[in-house]
Amino acid sequence: MSAVVCVGSISNIKALWESRIQKHQDELKAERGQRGKSSVGEISNVWESRIQLSKLKEKVYNEDGRLILRIEKEEWKTLPGCLVKLPQLQEWQLHRTGLTTIPTFIANFNNLLVLDLSRNVINKIPREIGRLTKLRELLLSYNRIAEVPAEISGCENLERLELAVNKDISELPDQLGKLTQLTHLDLNMNQFTTIPRAVLELPALEWLDMGSNKLKTLPEDVDKMQCLHTLWLQRNEISDLPDSIGHLQNLSTLVLTNNRMRGIPACLQSLRNLRFVNFRDNPLELEVSLPPSEDEEEEEERDLFGLQFMHAYIQESLNSGSTGIYTRYVAV
Repeated sequence: MSAVVCVGSISNIKALWESRIQKHQDELKAERGQRGKSSVGEISNVWESRIQLSKLKEKVYNEDGRLILRIEKEEWKTLPGCLVKLPQLQEWQLHRTGLTTIPTFIANFNNLLVLDLSRNVINKIPREIGRLTKLRELLLSYNRIAEVPAEISGCENLERLELAVNKDISELPDQLGKLTQLTHLDLNMNQFTTIPRAVLELPALEWLDMGSNKLKTLPEDVDKMQCLHTLWLQRNEISDLPDSIGHLQNLSTLVLTNNRMRGIPACLQSLRNLRFVNFRDNPLELEVSLPPSEDEEEEEERDLFGLQFMHAYIQESLNSGSTGIYTRYVAV
């Protein structure tokens, strides 16, 4: 019996295997090409990171033994991750850079003492900020921040906090009251309608600016701030003051310009350390005149501090039986 050779079948099998081999070779070639691109991309990223790090190192200064990163009027909308290779930095000063975000890797900078990112467009404070336990100054004025995270209480050595001219901050977390070292707080030009409870709980607070907000009055327990020596309340809607303000025995500066005060409260006479007051541009009910001083220097000082005017107004109010507690200064 003769053998039968299936030529067509062999040809088909050969074509099939050649097709499979070619496909496999194409796949290997494509994979090698992709690996090549990936390698090129990785190399490119490494070099870009090195270039950015080199640029950042050029902006690091040593002042009195403190390492400071200082960038001003240059566009840095975001900070590169390679910055973490400079963990020894003790101070950041980035102004007018267009920075939009505080990176979460900020938590890696355990040696940071000052974080000054004022005059940018930052809209959020990351919770990681609370990891900066050595931080003494946090300066974030002139940004677009609307909320302060509770984690800020973790900055246990914070002495100075500035959040002025963010325009949309209307409250503070109660946890902020745990900042036992905080002495300076600037909340000027925001949306506060009252002094936050957390502020009243700050045991070491000495300087407070809540000007240009929407305050109508002060809390009855405002006297909890016994260390306070400077209080700025200009450009609000305050119409009266609680008697307890007279218990702030360390208060030396009180500014209440551009409010709705119709009188000056007699309790202010109890402020024995008061040296500077300003009640201009209030709808005061009484007109009080002060006799001219023969001493020009004394006249200038009186106009600057307004203490004689304040006392004269209160006395006039008591004599007349008026309920008005404020006054307008009328030059003689």
